[in-house]
Amino acid sequence: MPFSNFTNLDFDQIKTSIKDYLRANSTFSDFDFDGSNFSVLIDTLAYNTYITAFNSNMVVNESFLDSATLRQNVVSLANNIGYTPRSKTAANAQISFDVQITNNVSSVTLKEGLVCTGDVNNETYTFAITEPISTTVVNGKAKFENVNVYQGIYLEKTFTYDGSLDQRFILDNDSIDVSKIVVFVRDSGSSGGVEYQVVDNIINVNSESKIYLINEIQDEKYELKFGDGFFGKKLGSSSGGSGADGDEILVKYITTDGEEGNGAQKFVFSGKIVDSNNVSVNADNISVKTVSKSQNGGNIEPIDSVKYFSPITYAAQNRAVTARDYEAIIKKIYPNTESVSVIGGEELDPPEFGTVAISIKPKNGNLVSDFSKNQILSGLKQYSISGINQKLVDLKLLYIEIVSNVYYNDSLTSNVNTLKTNIINSLTAYSKSINLNKFGGRLKYSKLLKTIDDTDQSITSNITQIIIRRDLNVAINQFAQYELCFGNKFYVDKSGFNIKSTGFTIFGQSGTLYFSDIPNSDLKTGILRIIKILDDGKIESVVSSAGSVDYEKGEINISTINFLSSVKPNNVIEIQAFPRSNDVIGLKDLYVDLNISNSSINMIRDVISSGDEVSGVQFVRDFYSSSYPNGEIIRKW
Repeated sequence: MPFSNFTNLDFDQIKTSIKDYLRANSTFSDFDFDGSNFSVLIDTLAYNTYITAFNSNMVVNESFLDSATLRQNVVSLANNIGYTPRSKTAANAQISFDVQITNNVSSVTLKEGLVCTGDVNNETYTFAITEPISTTVVNGKAKFENVNVYQGIYLEKTFTYDGSLDQRFILDNDSIDVSKIVVFVRDSGSSGGVEYQVVDNIINVNSESKIYLINEIQDEKYELKFGDGFFGKKLGSSSGGSGADGDEILVKYITTDGEEGNGAQKFVFSGKIVDSNNVSVNADNISVKTVSKSQNGGNIEPIDSVKYFSPITYAAQNRAVTARDYEAIIKKIYPNTESVSVIGGEELDPPEFGTVAISIKPKNGNLVSDFSKNQILSGLKQYSISGINQKLVDLKLLYIEIVSNVYYNDSLTSNVNTLKTNIINSLTAYSKSINLNKFGGRLKYSKLLKTIDDTDQSITSNITQIIIRRDLNVAINQFAQYELCFGNKFYVDKSGFNIKSTGFTIFGQSGTLYFSDIPNSDLKTGILRIIKILDDGKIESVVSSAGSVDYEKGEINISTINFLSSVKPNNVIEIQAFPRSNDVIGLKDLYVDLNISNSSINMIRDVISSGDEVSGVQFVRDFYSSSYPNGEIIRKW
């Protein structure tokens, strides 16, 4: 029978299959032309079949974690294997302030809730705390130092336990930072209560444990779950009072704007301070000192991340053994993690057996604070194997820059500047793809070229050059040696100048200097040298042997040298090379960053496509660039 293939969901092909079936049945006629009434019925039948098949396919797809697309289904499937997706994270800032106290009291308390406001990009955001903070009064002054405030709105919700098995405790607000939730259980009508602690598993939980679990449900809301008397203390007997059903659950939490709250540096006090008698203290004219700006705010975990990390977390089973175990657990300990690299000590140079080297790229910025490092290492202890030492190493960035000459047909575009802006936007979007901005990331050259060409129909072609760069952080006024690993083979021009740098000064030499190289005869290794550019443009070799270059390994070793300054701020010397392959990969602990802001996009009118030249007779080859390195001898930007 012709109607044997049921795998195709295309409307036209379903319609064709129906017609093939009718042709095989001599009872029907007048159906095989579009103007017949029978054709309308066939269209209706095909449409209904298409919709039914689509819905059936969606139902099956939504039943599996790797194929599900709706967030509530992905989250539900992740919950089944014990994974709770990361909620929004409130940006955290530290402030200090003093308060003059006229009341005759020994202590004052900063009440939970709104504390201050701060501006980010001309938008005002509120910052709050979930628990009160008390301090003593000395000589009529109360000092609140290093107060952690969190961006968002402070809210409270009270539930009354009715003893039923199907009762649910759902927080009605979305955008909740679950790490800031505080839960108290108390007898009805009483104040205070017993604070319950959140857990993510039932290991070491008994019938008396005062715990709760939290799960994301539909519409990015959250549900609290309490013990049943076997795993965790059961509600109704928790507060030590009457023990009757009807206990109250008080939940304090913060709803936040996530990443939008990052970057606030100036704060205005808006909180409430009370004395030991719960009488409000005059809080006028309080000057807030910013200890650290708001940072580490994050958005809710996206679907792709949930699908990736939930099976990894399940496989880890609360122990840190393999690299993927560390990746999953660190993400749990430090939610601000964007990407993680874990290298065994045997792979280090020199080897450090019994050690695990961990490098973390935070979502905001490039460095993990010392406080966060200690927090991560402390959190890892409960998961790691005895005898294995973990050390956190600073992020090593491999920057990829491009110099692109983009040719366009001016008859198909009205504004070249707008076209250039659109290209930059396309490249910026590509730089945030899953293949880049991570350890082990890979730049695929063909996709990069396609991204540029597909930006607008007026673009006829592009010739794009790839540059790889590492930033060398030098010690000023100290003799030291340095090593830079690019993880990619270097392009070698036997005339030299394959390595380029920004300017610097060194002890014993005057003027601005630069790194360069001279390849050896094998073109596999070379000598690193330091050069100076004289007023007449000629090059003077200042240090003929300042280190070595391994073009095959993509490594630069700098001999002992005393740097006095660098042209770039923060004692940074930018060192660039050209990769032998335009497909660039970040190896081991190198984090790949496609740096569009430091790239160059040059718009060139295509004289042939634009109609100035009807053929290639007037084509001047030297005018059109090459993807090979140019003749510059130093890094220009």
